Amino acid sequence: MGAQVHGLALDIPTNPSLFSDLGGEANQATTWLDVCDTESVEELIRAFKPNYIFHLAAQPLVVQSYLDPRQTWHSNTLGTVSLLEAVRRSKLTDVVVIMVTSDKVYKNNEWVWGYRESDELGGYDPYSASKAAAELAIRSYSLGGLLDESTVVSVRAGNVVGGGDWAAGRVVPDLVRAWLSEKTMLLRNPNATRPWQHVLEPLGGYLLSAVAARKGILKTGESLNFGPSEVASKTVGEVVEGISQRLSPTKSIKVQLEQTPIRESGLLALSSEKAKSLLGWYPVLNFEKTLDWISDWYSQHQSTSSQSLVSEQIQEYQSLLEASISWGQKCK
Repeated sequence: MGAQVHGLALDIPTNPSLFSDLGGEANQATTWLDVCDTESVEELIRAFKPNYIFHLAAQPLVVQSYLDPRQTWHSNTLGTVSLLEAVRRSKLTDVVVIMVTSDKVYKNNEWVWGYRESDELGGYDPYSASKAAAELAIRSYSLGGLLDESTVVSVRAGNVVGGGDWAAGRVVPDLVRAWLSEKTMLLRNPNATRPWQHVLEPLGGYLLSAVAARKGILKTGESLNFGPSEVASKTVGEVVEGISQRLSPTKSIKVQLEQTPIRESGLLALSSEKAKSLLGWYPVLNFEKTLDWISDWYSQHQSTSSQSLVSEQIQEYQSLLEASISWGQKCK
C-alpha cells in the first residue's frame, strides 16, 4: 500500500515461519529486541519517526500462559507499558498508536450474546488477565494525559485463524501438523465455542482504525471489537471437522481428546456493532469461506511459495472489499 514499514520483534518463534518464508529481513526491515527494553524501543521510535505504530507483540497462547505465567504477564502487560512509555519519552507528536489486545480481555460470564466494549474487563487465566491489565495501562496512558500528542486506540479481535500460522497449541496448526505427519492430533475442549475469523478481517479493521484515528473519527482512549458474524461463532470441534474434510476428504485425520486441567472459557462471542457504526467495518468472509481459505493455503503450501499464497489471498480479499460498497465508507 506504499507505506515504509519497520518491524520490531524479539525473535522468530516458530519453525516453519511465515516471516522467514516471505524473505525475512531481506523482505522486511526489522530490529530484533525485547519490547520490554523501553530505552531501545524509544531509540528506534526516535530514529524511524513513525506516523503509525501497531502493537501486536505478546505471548499469545493460553496454554503457555499457564506454563509460564510470569513471562506472560511480563510480555503482555509490561510490554504494553514499555511501548507506551517509549512513545511518551520520544516526544513524538501526531502519531496514531493501534494497540492490539484480545477478545479475552472481558470478564467471561458465558453469555450467549457478544461482549461490547463497555463490558467489564477481567479474565482468570494468565493470558486473559494480562491482556485485561494491558487495557488498563492503555486507558491510563491515553486518557490520563500522558500521551496528549498521540491518538491511542485499543482493538480486540476474535479467534484469528489463517494460512501461515505454525504456532504450537493452536487448533489449526496442530491439525495441519497431524495431517502432514499422519499422526494423531490432541484436541482440548472440542465443545468450546469461539468467534473464529480469518486473519485478514481484523487486519483490515486495524488499518481502518488507523485511518479513522487520523481523521478524528476515533478519539484517543477508544476501544473497538472486530469479530465475525454471529453464525461464525462455532465450536472447536466444528472447525476441526470442517478443515479435516477439506484437507483429507477421503481419509479422516486422527484426533484424540486430551484431558487437561487447564481452565478455559466455554463460550465466547464479540459484538462488532461499534466498529460497524463508527467505521463501516464488517466481516466479508463467512465461516465456510474462512475454512476454504485456510485449507487452500496449507494444501498448496507444499508446492507453491508462501509469497504467492499470501499475495493471492490479500488480492482476493481486497476485491471482496471493493465489491462491498459500504465497507469502510465512513472513513473515506
